[in-house]
Amino acid sequence: MARNASTIEPAALDTVSTRELYRELLVRVGEDPNRDGLLRTPERMEKAMAFLTKGYSMDVTEVLHDALFDVDYDEMVIVKDIEFYSMCEHHMLPFFGKAHVAYVPNGKVIGLSKIPRLVDVFARRLQVQERLTRQIGDAITEAIHPQGVAVIMEAAHLCMMMRGVEKQESSTVTSAMLGVFKTQMQTRNEFLSLIRRQGSSL
Repeated sequence: MARNASTIEPAALDTVSTRELYRELLVRVGEDPNRDGLLRTPERMEKAMAFLTKGYSMDVTEVLHDALFDVDYDEMVIVKDIEFYSMCEHHMLPFFGKAHVAYVPNGKVIGLSKIPRLVDVFARRLQVQERLTRQIGDAITEAIHPQGVAVIMEAAHLCMMMRGVEKQESSTVTSAMLGVFKTQMQTRNEFLSLIRRQGSSL
């Protein structure tokens, strides 16, 4: 297929819509954005990217504000196998997997449904897995000042699977251990033991 002529001059990029930029991208990879299958692709790309990066418009305080409760409970709380999807900031390809989040309360707990929402706040941005893991732990620490927080994330990265080394079976595991999960081996081992149960791949 012959490459289509570029339709946007570099000097005009600041004034064009996102949809027009996606149309230009189709042209530059050698496609014809006027053919039937691609007519609405720029519109779909715009909507898809807005959804995949909606974490930039989400605020942790707003997500958690009505779900912080005073509770006389000081044993470990774990929400495991939280599915997440994110975008690698280096190649803008997806990485996805499961997050396991635990904390030991210090007089206050988070509504259970809010922890997966908190994961999404940071996952729905351009990310690296290492930073994503720590951001989740830091956000819980700041919200309720628990005795400790632990986050483990296991993910497959399409930037490794589709390109580069093309390793299909590899996975990446990252962890953030804060407070008692870092200082007390028994607490950390209890967390690791509990998330390994019932089919976790860890």
